[in-house]
Amino acid sequence: MSTKMDDLEASVSRFRPVGNAWLWLLRASTCAVVFLSINQAFNLHFFVGHTLLANQYMYLLLLLIIPSVFIILPIGKAATGTRVPFYDIVLAVLTGSVLCWFIANSLNMMQNGWELAAPARATYISMALWVLIFEASRRAGGTALAVIVGVVSLYPLFADAMPGPIRGFSYPLETAAGYHAMSNESIVGIPMRAFANLVIGFLIFGAALQHTGAGTFFINLAFALLGHIRGGPAKVAIVASGLMGSMSGSVVTNVMTTGVMTIPAMRRIKLKAPFAAGVEACASTGGVLMPPVMGATAFIMANFLEVSYASVAMAAIIPSFLYFFGLFIQIDARAAREGIKGLEAAELPSVRQTLKEGWFYIFAFALLVYLLLFLRREMLAPFYATPVLLIINQLFSKNTRWGRDELLAFVDTLTKLFAELVSVLAGIGLIVGALSMTGLAGTLVNDLLSIAGGSPMVLLIIGAMTSFVLGIGMTVTAAYIFLAIILAPALVATGMNAMAVHMFIFYWGMLSFITPPVALGAFAAASVAKAPPMATGVEAMRLGSVIYFIPFFFVLDPALILVGSPGEIVIALSIAVLGVMCFASGMQGYLAGVGRLKLHDRLLLIAGSIIMPLPGHTVIPLEKHEILGLAGLVIIPVVASAFLRERRLGKIELSHD
Repeated sequence: MSTKMDDLEASVSRFRPVGNAWLWLLRASTCAVVFLSINQAFNLHFFVGHTLLANQYMYLLLLLIIPSVFIILPIGKAATGTRVPFYDIVLAVLTGSVLCWFIANSLNMMQNGWELAAPARATYISMALWVLIFEASRRAGGTALAVIVGVVSLYPLFADAMPGPIRGFSYPLETAAGYHAMSNESIVGIPMRAFANLVIGFLIFGAALQHTGAGTFFINLAFALLGHIRGGPAKVAIVASGLMGSMSGSVVTNVMTTGVMTIPAMRRIKLKAPFAAGVEACASTGGVLMPPVMGATAFIMANFLEVSYASVAMAAIIPSFLYFFGLFIQIDARAAREGIKGLEAAELPSVRQTLKEGWFYIFAFALLVYLLLFLRREMLAPFYATPVLLIINQLFSKNTRWGRDELLAFVDTLTKLFAELVSVLAGIGLIVGALSMTGLAGTLVNDLLSIAGGSPMVLLIIGAMTSFVLGIGMTVTAAYIFLAIILAPALVATGMNAMAVHMFIFYWGMLSFITPPVALGAFAAASVAKAPPMATGVEAMRLGSVIYFIPFFFVLDPALILVGSPGEIVIALSIAVLGVMCFASGMQGYLAGVGRLKLHDRLLLIAGSIIMPLPGHTVIPLEKHEILGLAGLVIIPVVASAFLRERRLGKIELSHD
């Protein structure tokens, strides 16, 4: 366990604190990335008389970002000083030189088909880029990702020697290198295109929100609204961490920023440390699943599905609501069962004063949502919302107004965000390229269907387990992309909705953040709460347990991702809400309006709640109304008997008094 915590602490402090000369060079590169992305988004023609080709734009982004990985991310796990070693400088310069060559030869690549038949010099330079991208992704994504990227990217060299289901077309090293470096399917493929066209703007917006004090505002607002009710600080954590997690897209980062404020508040009302840390871990995990931003994976999902990002965000509304609703009910039940009250009114901020000091955060959020969901301007939305936020902050906020130091801190944050994400995405691109090159993605569909015996449920369970296991060793984005290519087509081939399938994979990939033995989100929260890590992981898994079932509900009934008529959606949502309420109450042993539940009550209530949202003729060979009747036969007697028992016990206690 100590090893796991050491890994976590290393991940938080692993950036090398470089000297001023390097710092200013990195800042210049980051500003150039922002400038370039604005030019592309608005087609401003800053490059007078010259239009950037699509692959030129990608290589230029890599040129501005990848060398910084070797400067700020050391070769080992943690930074040990400010001096940049000579070998890292060599790697940075070599990366820059290689990418300059690709930028200069972009047109030749496209016109002459170099991705499959490159000249000798282009082949050698492609090999160099392959190795450099691999090392950059290893530093940013860790050893587990590096092993997978390394093995899969080399797979085209020996694909024809593999056994049946994973056999593919083989290529010599020279052809594989050219395809990885110069095709639009590998290093500069879907992951990098999603970053270049969509993710950059949202990273800028999220960083601007954090550096203008949005985290403090959302926490203060949540305290003002919810701090006084029973279990108030825990419910505050749900709202505040959910909102911030949606913007940051990182579970661990969100835990380490909002958790330092929410966890101590939960401890003040006598919630145990593992429970308080578990609440924060679950809320931060849920934030990445919640619109409007959701992190990089959702943008890549939109690219895979060839739909607008707004479609992905809309599909995520009900599942994320059900998850947070389940968390809320569990916290309320725990507080009621243990008699935990909220904070005194004198300890809480004023709603009026809080809104007066930070109303512009809500305005910026509303503007972003309007541009995303109503005007459908995904690429441009953050580039409008960010300057509006910064201008209003400078004009109306005395406490969070930026000066020189704040501006530089904002740029430094973007440098780290860009370096980490781009190196991981480029590495994942190598995986995508290998699977595309060998044709494995297409052949595996039939093999998976054969293994599952044509059963959608068996295939879903295989998918859930695979997503979870890959989520342990890889970033969520990497796990999602891998399975979107390998598994999603097989699930869609069984007749399932494509959006629901991709969302299913996304959700199950997130579960490793709250599920032991890995549970990085829970372990991060445990370090803040000074709680036992494994106990925190178990508590987080129990609190977030509804998330293990929600993906099955919406993939079997797409009405829960807004596919269907309004009537179908309302009915499915109503049943799911009732099911989640019963499930969460059963997990904590307390049902609002009824009272405490015994063990057999809890087990029956949980069983009935899992049955209730299932559509007809899927898991159970019954019509929908028959499934509801079966769930009612299980739940209603339990609720009635518990209600009568609690009233009888209450009368006995009153008579003794």
